[in-house]
Amino acid sequence: MQAGYARVASKTVVASCRAKRIVLGTPLEGEEWSLGPWPVLRHLRLLLESLSALREGELPAIGEADATAAGRLRIETFPGSTLDSFLFPGSEAHVHFQAGLGISALNSRGRLYRGATPPERVALVLGAGGAAAIPCLDVLTKMFNEGAVCLLKMHPLNSYLGPLYEEAFAIAIEQDFLRVVYGGSEAGAYLCRQKGIEEIHLTGSAETHEEIVWGEPAGRAKRKAIARPLLEKPVSAQLGCVSPVLVVPGPYLDRQLAEQAIGLAGAIVHHAGYSCTTPRLIVMPNAWAQRDPFLRHLEAALASAPLRLAYYPGATERWQFLAKQRPGAQFVGTTIGGMLPWTLVPGLDPADRNEPLFSLEPFCPIVSEVRVGSSDPLAYLEAAVEFVNQRVWGTLCATVIVHPRTLDDPAIAPAIERAIGRLRYGTVGVNAWPQLSFSFGTSPWGAYPDSTLADIQSGRGWVHNTSMLEGIEKVVVRTSASSRRKPVYSVGHRSAHRLFRRLAAVERSAGWAGLPGVLEAAYRG
Repeated sequence: MQAGYARVASKTVVASCRAKRIVLGTPLEGEEWSLGPWPVLRHLRLLLESLSALREGELPAIGEADATAAGRLRIETFPGSTLDSFLFPGSEAHVHFQAGLGISALNSRGRLYRGATPPERVALVLGAGGAAAIPCLDVLTKMFNEGAVCLLKMHPLNSYLGPLYEEAFAIAIEQDFLRVVYGGSEAGAYLCRQKGIEEIHLTGSAETHEEIVWGEPAGRAKRKAIARPLLEKPVSAQLGCVSPVLVVPGPYLDRQLAEQAIGLAGAIVHHAGYSCTTPRLIVMPNAWAQRDPFLRHLEAALASAPLRLAYYPGATERWQFLAKQRPGAQFVGTTIGGMLPWTLVPGLDPADRNEPLFSLEPFCPIVSEVRVGSSDPLAYLEAAVEFVNQRVWGTLCATVIVHPRTLDDPAIAPAIERAIGRLRYGTVGVNAWPQLSFSFGTSPWGAYPDSTLADIQSGRGWVHNTSMLEGIEKVVVRTSASSRRKPVYSVGHRSAHRLFRRLAAVERSAGWAGLPGVLEAAYRG
């Protein structure tokens, strides 16, 4: 499968760029390498390493274990190697485990390969329409982490990738571990009801999950009241999020504010805003003197990013509903056919229980802003965590932007760690976009594990997770503000296409030969 995917990797990038009107050979091509070949080849390599360890009677490799501020078991999952440290200096990821689990919980990893043969079962994977890697990564998780045979239904939006996946994974198809099929929502609904399908995995919208599990809107409330879903099969899902960005007040110089704004803008514009990890809501401190300068830097960074094709179905309608008639909305960029402007909606009312931007993921190029708490970091953290946990929809991922000196302040640092522990999100990025954890592969990816079928939020279950961990509460990914390289997703990165193509090549060979080219592209960014 690894060799087969490597043969089609560049073809998937070409096909995706054509579908989204991205000019090949430009930095925007790097998005499709980062959303497809790089994470898929990385996951395949890591799975091979984990399976090789299990075959030798060992457990998949993980980093050091310690405890969080709340006393939870914590292990390091990135960097997973010296090569990782060179590729992403200053980046690290830790998995926090659920309360009550001790070090012995790590011994259950890979038990699928160390115990009785699991029952044969077929998992239906309803593929996502966005990032090219997602259908592949979902299938790899179901096959190799959970031991299921997979029926992958491609999303109509990127069904053009299906034949390439069939070519890539021909060996799995030939041995009856995988089939790839096509069709729209009716085909998906038909497959969900078939007796031969024992479980379902979905990456998509919460509404799609509701239709599959609870049926049409007219009867949902009654079914939920009596806890009788329309579909009584195991369903795991990743369903998006109104992903918040908590900006902790700190002693920023103006250039430091600009650097943070450029990094945040890069995450906002990446993939034209059609990612479940896209920042959607900036949570600022009340009465913070640097709030207006930060937003000015953000708007300037957005202005430097080229506008993009609004290729995702319903994007224009959502943008018109959420932002077009908004008083005070700021539209950045001159639109031409099929494009939408980068849109900033500042000054939302935190007390407004009917504010749709708190409850509806835009899935288009909109980011909004709200102010809570005060300019005191401790008071702000209390208010911001409470606000996003209670008022903002979704539990997938959140970002915390915090000054390095604030992180080192003995009066504030413990409060930041407590805030990270209290955030009910599956991934928390500290000065890091959570998308990094999505791609690293050594860490699991999923929503915070407190949702129910009746209140699904961002979903249930974990994918990726090549370390085969169990009992996960969340992942925390951090990057160092002292790194001399700009983040690979920053607005204006001039060599992103070369960088991610070379990263994919490094993952394919799992060696050091490609490192000089990666470093050259990174520093030229």
